[in-house]
Amino acid sequence: DYEMAIKANIVIDQGTDFTTTITVTDDAGDAVDLTGYTASGQTRKHYSSTTATDFTISFDTPRTDGNITLALDRSVTANLVAGRYVYDVEITSSANVRSRLVEGIATITPEVTR
Repeated sequence: DYEMAIKANIVIDQGTDFTTTITVTDDAGDAVDLTGYTASGQTRKHYSSTTATDFTISFDTPRTDGNITLALDRSVTANLVAGRYVYDVEITSSANVRSRLVEGIATITPEVTR
């Protein structure tokens, strides 16, 4: 087993390139081998919003290190209205078991330099 649904709030600066790395660990604190996993993540203004912004998600090499990187290009963050959003990231194993890795509030800070 590994720990799931960690609560983590993130800050995304509007108009910039955003990246953050999540390390997936088991109950003993050891990195989980993410070979064969897929991942997806989104941010929305509210849980019920029909409009979502997808994170670009990549697995660090080697996958045995348990690291996943979330990214949003500046062309995407420039179009996000400043304010509070919700987000989460889920992974799916090769056995088609889906788990939530992280969830929380994404705060988009307004851009001054444009």
